[in-house]
Amino acid sequence: MVIAAVNPATGEQLESHREMVAGEVAAIVEDAHEAFLVWRKQSFHERAPCVRRMGELLRDRADEWARLMAREMGKPITVGMAEAKKCAICCDHFAEHAARMLAREDVATEALHSFVTFQPLGVVLAVMPWNFPFWQLFRFAAGAFMAGNAVVLKHASNVPGCALAIERIVREAGAPPNLLRTLLIGNKQVAAVIEHPHVRAVTLTGSGPAGRAVAARAGAMLKKTVLELGGSDAYLVLEDADPEAAAAICTRARLVNGGQSCIAGKRFIVVDAVREAFEQHFVEKMRGVRQGDPMDEATQIGPPARHDLRDTLHEQVRRSIHQGARCLLGGQPTPGPGAFYPPTVLTDVRKGMPAFDEELFGPVAAIVPAKDEGDAVELANDSVFGLGGCVMTRDAARGEHIAAERIEAGCVFVNDAVRSDRGCRSAASRTAGMAANSQPTASRSS
Repeated sequence: MVIAAVNPATGEQLESHREMVAGEVAAIVEDAHEAFLVWRKQSFHERAPCVRRMGELLRDRADEWARLMAREMGKPITVGMAEAKKCAICCDHFAEHAARMLAREDVATEALHSFVTFQPLGVVLAVMPWNFPFWQLFRFAAGAFMAGNAVVLKHASNVPGCALAIERIVREAGAPPNLLRTLLIGNKQVAAVIEHPHVRAVTLTGSGPAGRAVAARAGAMLKKTVLELGGSDAYLVLEDADPEAAAAICTRARLVNGGQSCIAGKRFIVVDAVREAFEQHFVEKMRGVRQGDPMDEATQIGPPARHDLRDTLHEQVRRSIHQGARCLLGGQPTPGPGAFYPPTVLTDVRKGMPAFDEELFGPVAAIVPAKDEGDAVELANDSVFGLGGCVMTRDAARGEHIAAERIEAGCVFVNDAVRSDRGCRSAASRTAGMAANSQPTASRSS
């Protein structure tokens, strides 16, 4: 098998790599374990300069990393630069705060002295996705490094250049050799890596089927697991919401990372009283987004990351329309080279359609009609997904109550789009080409 990257904007094949064989993989895990034995002996004070240096390399060479992301998975270069700088902030944060976060904790017991101490696990296997090829790794690894762990990275097969660049960053930052190593392997070899005795834990961000497979193998081996899987965030537009402001928020939410984000808004559940006005504004704003060459700084969204992903997305659109959804905008692959798919708006989406039941990983929005608030809440919760959501209303107290008490999702915002931190707002706003007309009034995390 060959691990190869293809530019999704042009169809050009980029670098390719021979898949590593089992013996090579085992040797890399052994090398990472040896690095761990050295790294774990260092204090937080000794580890912190290395992790800070990772942040400096990410920040100082953000343009280089952004161009790599643009070539391999189609992320607009301005958005890629924001991603690299966000990774740098993450490294700075853990370098500064890890010692406090993992400090020994005294506990009162019948013993003369009892305490809780936090020790590193060892080698952690990271199975990472292509949609945020730098951020997904560093948001986990910065803390893992400061805690004293080593990492072996099985990145998505379409971003090998990003994976190898991350390995270089860690090495150039002054970490022990092999503290992070890249495994150029396909999915079939992941189980064997999990089974390796020096792999003590595994973290995965990816699809539900991938999560089930990793969880089953890690569970069988009694190894710690952290999974972050797909999402189909519901955005409720209630009858007292401002339709134009809501449309601006929903456009930004749907098109974050070109629609290829687990926490992107995907199901827009709109009360009938404002649905016609909302649809008009939403279509107008989605139509106004500039899609094009990821290397062009004026581009707001690029293509889906691979041709097969574009084809899967279009099949979901096609089947939803066949089952009764109406297409208000887009709905057909863009002719010409590359894997482009235009911003698309479907309405009259109902349960049983792919646009409601499945995750749409691309620039396709599903408008779901609701009779009233109760119906909207019921539709929002009628899903196997539950990462995030949003409630849009002029009544802040009402929105906060619904977000905190009635929506079954991990992080629910009021009058703003779900995101992982406030620092990314400027990049997210640029992606959608507009700013929301209202500020968040509440959020909930559980």
